Amino acid sequence: MCSQGGPLVPFFDWKALYAERADTFGRILHETAASGGFILQSAVDGFEAALAAYLGVRHVIGVSDCTHAMLLGLRASGLERGAEVILPGHSFVAAAQAIHHAGGRPVPVELSEHDWLVDPDAVRAAITPRTRAIMAVHVNGRVSDMDALLEIAAEHGLAVYEDAAQALGARLDGRVAGRFGAWGAFSFYPSKTLGCFGDAGALVTDDDDLAETVRAMRNHGAGRDKAISKDVETWGSNARLDNLHAAILAYKLTYYDEAIARRRQVAARYHEAFAGIAALDLPPGPEASNRFDIFQNYEVCCDARDALRAHLAAQGIGTIVQWGGIGLHQFRNLGFDQHLPKTDRFFARSLLLPMNHLLTDGQVDRVIACVREFFA
Repeated sequence: MCSQGGPLVPFFDWKALYAERADTFGRILHETAASGGFILQSAVDGFEAALAAYLGVRHVIGVSDCTHAMLLGLRASGLERGAEVILPGHSFVAAAQAIHHAGGRPVPVELSEHDWLVDPDAVRAAITPRTRAIMAVHVNGRVSDMDALLEIAAEHGLAVYEDAAQALGARLDGRVAGRFGAWGAFSFYPSKTLGCFGDAGALVTDDDDLAETVRAMRNHGAGRDKAISKDVETWGSNARLDNLHAAILAYKLTYYDEAIARRRQVAARYHEAFAGIAALDLPPGPEASNRFDIFQNYEVCCDARDALRAHLAAQGIGTIVQWGGIGLHQFRNLGFDQHLPKTDRFFARSLLLPMNHLLTDGQVDRVIACVREFFA
């Protein structure tokens, strides 16, 4: 029982991330550093090739972080200054920052109360003569309703891009996140499903020309020979993926499916244990036939969110209100003025429970027991 004590359950055990396979991680870091290859050397090439094969995509360009992946993708796509890009208010600020710094105007819209992802009807309603693109954001490891978004985009001549930071390997009807639009962006922040020991990201695309442009942009406009021609036509930046991160990511990719299988197992246990609690709204379970969710997070909603969080904290169980409970549209000083009551209600009720592949069965048992005790 919860009240009888049990193992502590931090929301995320940062030390365990390295301790999991410390000997192998240490060897990889030593070998990579000892080789003298630190910037855009073979480890980066190897990781890009491995991830491209995993996703079935033509090009993977490793970069410093997901925010820069989106920024470079938008710039390489030729986003016009002042162009509007529609995205969900239920998203991290990074996508909007990328749109802003690329010269565009982010336009946040409502989420769907069905799956807590962007509402296609809200996207359609937000289109104006200045709209140029839709940015799908696949939150918590679940792919957005891409069929509807692609249909809307085709009707109005809009581009589609994907913030897939939380969705590496997630699928809808057999198609992986990041391959629906012109490009997709992924994050390898340490707590992500595929995380390194620092910041890193990647842009993926099947567009040869866009890939070459992004490769140049990440390295000051340099070509594949790493030289900057006097005839360079691309304003570049420094957004390179470091070799140390790439080497770790390439290794982690070899057992990535095992990590996702464990996450889905934990999600299935949560779903089964909490399905009968009327006061607790759950995310879709892992059994959906046309979807494969990777459960970057397990997010629940209830009116007594704060009391539930306090109860779990008193029992040594860590939780998080994602992004501080702030919807994108609530950043008024950044110029947003949208009124999104569904998204506001969601953030007032939502809570992330512990979810990662390192959780023990005992820790999962304790989370379940303590949540059920609260609602008993």
